[in-house]
Amino acid sequence: MERQSKIIKTSVIGIIVNLILVAFKATVGILVNSIAITLDAVNNLTDALSSIITIIGTKLAGKAPDKEHPYGYGRIEYFSSVIIAVIVLWAGITALQESWPKIFTPDVTSYTTVSLIIIAVAVAVKFVLGRYVKGVGEEINSQALVASGSDAFFDAILSLSTLIAAIVSIFYNIHLEGILGVIISFVIIKASIDMLKETLDSMIGARVDSELSQKIKKSIEEVDGVYGAYDLSLHNYGPEDMQGSVHVEVDDDLTAREIHKLTREITFKIYKEFSIALTVGIYARNDKYDYIRKDLDEIVSQYEEVLQIHGFYVYEDEKLVSFDIIVDFDADRKRVKDEILEKIRQMHPEFNYIIIDDYDVSD
Repeated sequence: MERQSKIIKTSVIGIIVNLILVAFKATVGILVNSIAITLDAVNNLTDALSSIITIIGTKLAGKAPDKEHPYGYGRIEYFSSVIIAVIVLWAGITALQESWPKIFTPDVTSYTTVSLIIIAVAVAVKFVLGRYVKGVGEEINSQALVASGSDAFFDAILSLSTLIAAIVSIFYNIHLEGILGVIISFVIIKASIDMLKETLDSMIGARVDSELSQKIKKSIEEVDGVYGAYDLSLHNYGPEDMQGSVHVEVDDDLTAREIHKLTREITFKIYKEFSIALTVGIYARNDKYDYIRKDLDEIVSQYEEVLQIHGFYVYEDEKLVSFDIIVDFDADRKRVKDEILEKIRQMHPEFNYIIIDDYDVSD
């Protein structure tokens, strides 16, 4: 609830500031007949609308899990981000349509001292607002607020360029409003496409941040009795709800009671440190057959495409060796696995072998 309150409070501040800027810029743009300033006002209006959508999305995403949606409603935040991106994209395209003709038939713009002062104040306000909103977004892991803060910085830069164009127009009688409007339009369009791509990546399921993955695995390997952490898979159900699974390698002579205690310890440790709910699976380890594992490691070292071997275990009664292999996505995965299998068979023909195909989803 604290995170939700911060998002709403920050968004409300953004709405108020942007509406004030809309009023100022629209008035000045109409009075001095400046398409660039007027477009800036429209951009501020879309910023205010984006903040309203952020508030609505945050309220809906904060609903508690129920029978129909046992993982909660956190992903609604992503849908609200998509809507915001589409609105910004529409504003950019509209601005481009309005600005392009002005390059060839520029309007006569009459800047006043008051209008220039208002533009300068808008630049300062947007810089401050952008820093504040982005800072809060990073603090509470809100993708929407970070995007809004970055957008505010863009607005400040664009307003600054408008101010520069006004000064050029006053002293050199060169009209840059149309060109500036086109530039503003392309910046808005690019920002909206980037925002849309980032949000869609989150919805589709982008690769887990490598640094986070390594930190989690390192934390797990600090637990006594764990020889390695593998197959870390994380899924988010909203910016603040991440769940996943991991396999840990332990001695094969542990009792069910000891495994239960160990996996519970790992689950509690990771949730306390990262607020991530993990399901823990087990890989058994029997040191008796380390000589086979060492030969396998030697073979694998000849292949740069192989990222990792894990889950190695020898079933004595069945004379069966099983292990997982992670081969790079871009490699000829079948060829690499077939060659490795053939080489280990030649070295230890008394065993049968099973290779479990695994994927690099976190590192």
